[in-house]
Amino acid sequence: PENGRATPEKTYQILNIKLLVCLRLCLWPENGRATPEKTYQILNIKLLVCLRLCLRSKNEICVHITIYGVEPIARSRGLTYTGIIVVAGKEIPEVNKMAKNVIHMLKSVTDTIGNSFIITTEDGKLIVIDGGFPSETEYFKEYLKNVAGSERPHIDAWFLSHPHDDHATVFFEMIEKHREEFDVDRVYLNFPSREYLAAEDKSAAETMDLFYRTLPLFADKLRIVCGGDVLNVGVAKFYILYSQDFEVRHNRANNASLIFRMELGGKSVMFTGDAGVEAGEKVLRLYGGTGLLKCDICQMAHHGQNGCNRRFYDAVAPEICLWPTPSWVWSNVNGNLQTLVVRGWMEELGVKKNYISKDGTQLIEL
Repeated sequence: PENGRATPEKTYQILNIKLLVCLRLCLWPENGRATPEKTYQILNIKLLVCLRLCLRSKNEICVHITIYGVEPIARSRGLTYTGIIVVAGKEIPEVNKMAKNVIHMLKSVTDTIGNSFIITTEDGKLIVIDGGFPSETEYFKEYLKNVAGSERPHIDAWFLSHPHDDHATVFFEMIEKHREEFDVDRVYLNFPSREYLAAEDKSAAETMDLFYRTLPLFADKLRIVCGGDVLNVGVAKFYILYSQDFEVRHNRANNASLIFRMELGGKSVMFTGDAGVEAGEKVLRLYGGTGLLKCDICQMAHHGQNGCNRRFYDAVAPEICLWPTPSWVWSNVNGNLQTLVVRGWMEELGVKKNYISKDGTQLIEL
C-alpha cells in the first residue's frame, strides 16, 4: 500500500485469483536426508494454514503464509513464509468504483441465502438494496467503506425489499449498532403489518419486531413507496412496479417484495427481491405492453428458485442475470429446489452472462 500499511481486507474483496499451496512434510531423518514418502505413510496430524494477502503494487501481491500444528502438535508457534506473487499480463483492479455506474452484488461470508447490493453512480451517489443476515454485517460494513473510500460512508438511498431476515437485518444491525459509522438520506420500503405476516410466516413477524424496535432511529429518513412511484437518486431512475398486495394470501412475506426497475448508464435492471408467482403475475397485468418490463439485467427472484414464473422472465427477457444464490441452492444439493429448472429457463432465453454470489462478490459495470 501507498501508506505502508497492509490492507488484506480490501485485497480479499477485489482479487480474483487462485492459489495452489503445496505442503511437503518430512520426518527429520537421522542420516540428514528428507523422506517425505515415508512421512506421508505414518503422520496423522492436522495443520492450520493461514494466508494473508496484501496488495503491493498494481500487479504484485504480497503473500504471508503461516503454518500451525493443531493436533497432536501442542502449542505450535508456527512456521512463516513471506513472498511476492506477480500477476502476469494484467493489473489488479481498483476497488473504489465511486463516480462509475457499478452494481456490486456482495457474496455471503457463510455461503447462505441473502440479498445484498451496493450501487455506485457516475455522479457519485451510493445506493444500497437489502443487505443480508446479521452475520454479513461486518463484511458489508467494511466493503461499503472501501467502495465509498470513506470511514463514514454517505448512503443516498437504501431500499429494503421485504421483511425477511436474509434481506433486511443487516440494515437493522447497522442502524442499531453502527449508526456512527455511516449516514443515510432515505430508506425506502413498504412492509406489511406484523399481524398479516404472522398468520403464515413466524420469521417475517420476528423481522417486523426488529423493524418496530429500530424505527425510532431512522423514522425521519423513512419513505413508504408504492407501485407506480418514480424516484430519482441522482442520475439513477427507479420505477416502483409493485408493492405489497393484501389480497395475496399465499407466500405473504415474499410476495410483499418490492419489484422495481432501475435505469442507469443507459442500462435497465429489474430488482425482484423474493417476489413469488402472484407478485410477478400482477406486474405482468399492470405493465405488460408498457415497455417497462423488458430489461437488460434481472435479479433472479427468491435466489433463483420458487420465485417469479417463466412468463415473468419471458417478459423481462434479460441478457444478464444476477443470482444472489449460495452454492447449495445453485446446485440444488438437497434436491427439493427449483434452481435447475430456472437455470434451464434462462438458458432457453439466451441469457449471455450469469453473475452468481456463490462465486464471490460480483461487480457489474453499466
